[in-house]
Order: sequence, then C-alpha cells, then structure tokens
Amino acid sequence: MVSWRRWGAVAAGVALLVALSPAVGALPARQSRVSAPALLAAVQASGRAGYSGYAEAVGGLRLPLTGQFSSLVDLFGGHTRLRVWWRSDQDWRVDAVSATGETDVHRDVRGTWIWEYESARAALGYDPPVRLPRGADLDPAQLGRRLLSEADPATVDRLPARRVAGVDSPGLRLHPDDPQTTISRVDVWADPGTGLPLRVEVYGAGQRGPALQTAFLDFEPRSPDPATTRFEPPPGADISLVATEDLAARIDQFAPVRPPAELAGYPLRRRVEGLGAIGTYGRGVTVLAAVPLAGRFSRPLRDVLADTPGIQDRDSGLLLTVGPLTLLLSNRELDGRAWLLAGTVTPDTLQRAAAELAQAPVGPR
Repeated sequence: MVSWRRWGAVAAGVALLVALSPAVGALPARQSRVSAPALLAAVQASGRAGYSGYAEAVGGLRLPLTGQFSSLVDLFGGHTRLRVWWRSDQDWRVDAVSATGETDVHRDVRGTWIWEYESARAALGYDPPVRLPRGADLDPAQLGRRLLSEADPATVDRLPARRVAGVDSPGLRLHPDDPQTTISRVDVWADPGTGLPLRVEVYGAGQRGPALQTAFLDFEPRSPDPATTRFEPPPGADISLVATEDLAARIDQFAPVRPPAELAGYPLRRRVEGLGAIGTYGRGVTVLAAVPLAGRFSRPLRDVLADTPGIQDRDSGLLLTVGPLTLLLSNRELDGRAWLLAGTVTPDTLQRAAAELAQAPVGPR
C-alpha cells in the first residue's frame, strides 16, 4: 500500500501540479460543437471507461452532526484530496485524505476493503445498498455521472469548454425541473474522448458559489494496472471481516421498522419489498432520506441541533437549512425512535414528510 505520506516523488509532482494549475487553467480551451443531448449521453454512457487521476473536493456545508455522523462534517464542509484508480465498478481504488486522516477504499471480487492509515486497520466487508457518504464518493467521474444519470435532455444546456487537468472539456449545465428541489443547477465538464466528468459543481438555490465542487487536477484516460487496485494488508495490520461498520447500513439492516412506499409525493427508490428500514426517495438530484434513529442517537443529535444557530423549532420537529441541504429531526417518536429526515428538498417538503409519517405510523418489518 502506497500511502499519502510515502508518495515521495509523486507528492513532489503533485505539489508542482498544484502550483502550475492556475496558469494551465488560464489557457483558453478549445471549444466544442457537441450538442447538450449528445454530451449528456456520453456522460451517462461513460461507466465502463477506465481511468486514474488526482482530484480535490471542497465542501461548503457546515453540518452540526455528532458521534458516528461526524465524518460527514469533514466530508461536506472541508477539503478532501483523492487519488483514484478505476478499472471497473467491481475493480477500483480511491485514497481519500482529509483533515482527520487517510482512508483508502479498494473494491475487488472479494468485496470492499477499507484501510485506515492512522490506525493501521483493514476491514473487508460488502458495500451495503444504503450507507453514509465517504470520501471515495467525491470522485468527479463517478459523482458527475450519478448526478446526471436520470437527467432528461430537455433539462440540460451547453456550457463553454474549460481546461480541466489539461483537457479541453466541454461543459454541461443541468437545470432540475423539480419544484421541491433545493438544487438550482449542476455544472459538469467532461473528457471529450470518454465522456467521464472531470469537474463537478453543485449549486443550491440562491447561492453564488458552489455548495460542493470536485475536480481532477491530473487525469489519465486509460485503465490502470491491476496491481494498483489490488489490496494486500501490510504486515502488522489489524484485520477484520465485518458485514459493515457503517451506522446507516446497520440501522437500515436491523431497525425493526419499514418506511412507506411513498413520501412527500416521491416514490421509494428501493424496490425490494420488506427490506431496509431507511427510506430513500426522490428523482434525479432531488433526494429525501428518512432514517429511524434510536434514542441513543437521536437524543444527542437533538441536544446539538437545539443549540445550533438558525435552528427552527416547528411542531413537526427541529428544522435546519444548510445551503441546499435541509434536515429535520421529528418530535414524534415510534417505539423510542425519531425520524431524521434530510435531503435536497425544501423545508416545506420535509415538514410534509414528517406529517405523513406521523399520520400513517410505519409498522414493524
């Protein structure tokens, strides 16, 4: 395993790259005549392309979360450096370095390895259908394709090309057509050869700057060597085999409740009847999640939210807006559990969802 602290010559090259990037980005980009629908189709079809690169992500959301949700504070409110090697959706590696340390994620036929450099811990498990976001999710290529995966050609326009990682990248702007979303636009610049997104900017309604941006500073549109993505625990590592260490995944698997098939007018995204305690709803970039929190999680969160500037104490619960993200912790409890509602939807939508959950209690699984 090659860690961030032991990159040596590579780190020196990255430092040079960062120092030169403003000058390189200032060079005029060659404009492209590709149409918005054609570029959208290329982005949506880019899933099989292999690549590698160095990227940086910056989040502008200050989330008042505690305990096992604290990793989201760093992820969406800080600066994350990513080194990406991608061969396929079943064979990849992303090293993520943030203010709190380095976490490397490797995916192969055995499952998903998570290597925490500071603690020398390696865990092999599976990637659950519902989990908390992690640094690897900020890979520009994967994030950009996910955000545009359900976009309709009628909702996108062309943007002028921009030089990203030395590539003349045609741009695309998504205008969500959902009146309940808090996302005003998503801007994506893509590699013209592969369709892979190289730079992604997400804007909330009324925001002048992006709530989240991630971009490659170095990019290679070729599949990396298999030895690069393969993970072998180093000598002395603490190795564990776990189903999952993710809090959201454990809640989803073990909480004895079932979310409704529809919430605030949105259908349940997961179609397997009877499975999963967490409800994920929405269309395209509009996302609404309903998480049943046991008292040992909801009570500390409620205490923190109560003292958070900007918090609104509504009949339905504690309501907070942070950029395009809205969050509501319900007052009503079911068997000692409160609903945490969060997503890129309007405050009115969250309150409607809380009212529906209160009026139609969700039974046990």
